[in-house]
Amino acid sequence: MRRIAPDRDGLLAMIAEVFREHGYEGASLALIGEATGLGKGSLYHFFPGGKEEMARAVIAHIDGWFEDNVFAPLRDSSDPSAGIEHMLAATDSYFRSGRRVCLIGAFALDESRDRFAGQIRDYFGRWVTHLADALARSGHTPGEASELAEETVAAIQGALTLARAANDLDVFSRALRRLRMRLGLPVGI
Repeated sequence: MRRIAPDRDGLLAMIAEVFREHGYEGASLALIGEATGLGKGSLYHFFPGGKEEMARAVIAHIDGWFEDNVFAPLRDSSDPSAGIEHMLAATDSYFRSGRRVCLIGAFALDESRDRFAGQIRDYFGRWVTHLADALARSGHTPGEASELAEETVAAIQGALTLARAANDLDVFSRALRRLRMRLGLPVGI
């Protein structure tokens, strides 16, 4: 029976999980093929540039999700606090409350970092910039806003790593709660 290839978004999600689990270097075409159900020929049909093109496409896909669900609300919300709250909720949802590793962050730490440095730098740079702008609109001085934005993104990334290392998802939840307090947002019970 012939297998139907997944749509591009579904295919990128499957490939992303292989990269999350094995890293760029460890994600062989055989592992990617096994996860997607596609042979090497089909993978090269979708991604003529091979594994590097797959990784770039996965990064762009993740970046697009963050643009729509994190960066745009920060940038476009008329209420900057609502945009920041949306960012935290979307981030929590995306990382599944600390269960999911940040693939772009993992690529930044991987030996393959230099291949994707521009995409990685742009992703994190836009996150910090849009958050800093929202913080400035909410009353912080530009200097305070920049430092707080950098601290926030670093805390999210660090909490993801620590939660995974400690096998304790509450680490991520506690970090988000502290960030809400630090950012002057309601914490909840």
